[in-house]
Amino acid sequence: MRLNEYTDYDATGLASLVKKGEITPGELTRLARDAHENINPRVNAVIEFYEDAETVAGADEGLLQGVPFLRKDLGSAEAGRLQEKGSRLFKGCRPDTESFFFTHARAGGLRCVGRTTTPEFGTSGMSQSLLNGITGNPWDLSRSAGGSSAGAAAAVAAGIAPIAHASDGGGSIRIPAAWCGLVGLNPSRGRISDGPSGQDASFGFSRTFVVCKSVRDMAAALDVFSGSHPGDPFIIIQPDRPYVLELDEPTRGLRVGVARAKWGAVDLEPEVLDAVDRTASILKEMGHEVMEVAPPYDQAEKMKISLCNSSLRAKSLEQTARSMGRPLNADTLEPISLKLFEFGRAANPVDIGEHLENIRRFRYEVGRAMASFDILLTPTMPMVAPLHGGVYCTTNPTLSAVEFVEADNAFYQYLGVFNVTGHPSVSLPLAQSSGGLPIGLQIVGRFGDEATLVRISRDLEHAAPWRDRRPGILAGS
Repeated sequence: MRLNEYTDYDATGLASLVKKGEITPGELTRLARDAHENINPRVNAVIEFYEDAETVAGADEGLLQGVPFLRKDLGSAEAGRLQEKGSRLFKGCRPDTESFFFTHARAGGLRCVGRTTTPEFGTSGMSQSLLNGITGNPWDLSRSAGGSSAGAAAAVAAGIAPIAHASDGGGSIRIPAAWCGLVGLNPSRGRISDGPSGQDASFGFSRTFVVCKSVRDMAAALDVFSGSHPGDPFIIIQPDRPYVLELDEPTRGLRVGVARAKWGAVDLEPEVLDAVDRTASILKEMGHEVMEVAPPYDQAEKMKISLCNSSLRAKSLEQTARSMGRPLNADTLEPISLKLFEFGRAANPVDIGEHLENIRRFRYEVGRAMASFDILLTPTMPMVAPLHGGVYCTTNPTLSAVEFVEADNAFYQYLGVFNVTGHPSVSLPLAQSSGGLPIGLQIVGRFGDEATLVRISRDLEHAAPWRDRRPGILAGS
């Protein structure tokens, strides 16, 4: 297989070749290494391609047998491998504990061959850090790849691997998926266990999954990674059948709520709104009932929750740094991270009972607003990928902590809301700007109903296919 052929496959396609004996896992790993050497110096998506990648084990079976996989340098850990969280504070750190996520990955046949960039602590939706520099968007290297799963999305879009680990605490799977032209699902709260140490992280806001090229890869990954473990706070609704079988099931008529208005302070770019309208028309032509939906939450209430979470993270960071014997200062933290830490340390202690009640009330209000719809259609982001060096990144010393959190809520107005509520939501690369940049649109499902998202995503992939849209910088091209 030539490199340009390798980069054209999705994960399911490569696994099929392995199962038929047409290529070996070792050969796929060597192709991934070649792709990395060919393109990563320009994109800066992969921090480390493992020296021993050719010997990495994966099950000699499974839905994604033999497929190269990459790990985001934050969240789910591989025991003994470096995990630096995009921060100088964690330089050289190697966790002792293997995550359930990577146990599932190996059982599903995936072979993790390296780790990818992330902004410091995953705090920003942009793609740069002082530790690892700027990760470029393969569609236009002068633009952000998104974050915080920046390197994961850029590596998949650039053809280094067809699928990569990602995580989402406020949009961090869906942002880079939208800007890099990929499929990015943030599953329901509890669908994917991030144990043994990260179950229901950040009050259930943060979830772990993947970025990938196709809806069938998304379905396969759901089957590989879904499942509960000891320590999980609750057992989520289990699917009626494997998610890959949903690809062959018809989609019943759905009530679709369409978000045409902005939900935050940032206006929608006209091309993004046009993409929403065109997709709504496609759904209507499919026979679904389509109607406009009003913003389902109060920005001030979301801001209140975000600021309390920032204060709580400051306390946790202080304890972690103390346990490592490392200081928290300008030599170990980026400007915004240090300001967020100082803001949290100076704030009044968080009343946990009040904070949990605010979260409960927020979830109720959004749930009530969504109750009459089977799915929502929203923009993923109100704009296409911006140029590097924008104001909203953790390396910017000019913003205050509160201004940074306000910007977060403004930019990711359609995303963080569903981290709070726990609804599953997927960004699909359904459109492209006049300048050739991807435009992602978000489909939000009922809690626990990834099956409907698989089916409607399949329908939209067929109606508005993206397979032939590839960045010119693709490895081996």
